[in-house]
Amino acid sequence: MLDRLRNNLGLKLLSVAIAIAGWCYLRLTPNPVIAARFVQQVDVPIATTGLPPQEVARFTDTHAVVAVDVGRGGSIKADMVRAVLSLDGRGPGGYNVPVQVIAPKLEIRSLSPASVTLEIERIERRSVPVAVQYVGDPRRIVVSGKPSVDPAFATISGATSDLARVTNVRVDVPLPGTATTFDEMVRPLVVDDRASDLTGIAVSPNLIRVRVRFVAPGLPRKK
Repeated sequence: MLDRLRNNLGLKLLSVAIAIAGWCYLRLTPNPVIAARFVQQVDVPIATTGLPPQEVARFTDTHAVVAVDVGRGGSIKADMVRAVLSLDGRGPGGYNVPVQVIAPKLEIRSLSPASVTLEIERIERRSVPVAVQYVGDPRRIVVSGKPSVDPAFATISGATSDLARVTNVRVDVPLPGTATTFDEMVRPLVVDDRASDLTGIAVSPNLIRVRVRFVAPGLPRKK
């Protein structure tokens, strides 16, 4: 029996071939469980490039999820990957722009979203008068004379669609409990037709000097 095995060259060659085939299968066939361990997902902000200072891009997909092949036992940090929208040469209007991933020496497996729908708008400026609004119980105090506002006009700047919502710029002056003279620097508010404070709109100057003389009920007013 042993002599037969020692002299059977064909059986030996078959055994070697089976061993080699098994090794190749295990070595070269991808294992999805193992491979998944070498892919890392990072959440990165989406930035824009090539946009002139007088324009702004409005879009809702502000972050991208990038799957990166980090190799066996590797890892990366989020700041090693960038997601960019190239807006060179585009004017105001609507666009669908592909997301470009900048990750030197890294293999990108997937990207979501692959493109972003956005609107490019111009940044506009407008000069508007500053209104005074009294807050509090109006029955407590009588306002004497016309309030002094310095400066009387403010400059607002923002995207075209945002400025279209502005109804006025105002300063709120609290009604005091006793006769007094109000003379303070007040931060102006940019409001819409619902008197809601609007965000995303710059206003200059950021402080307005307001002077108002208050007198108690029954006292003569000075004109």
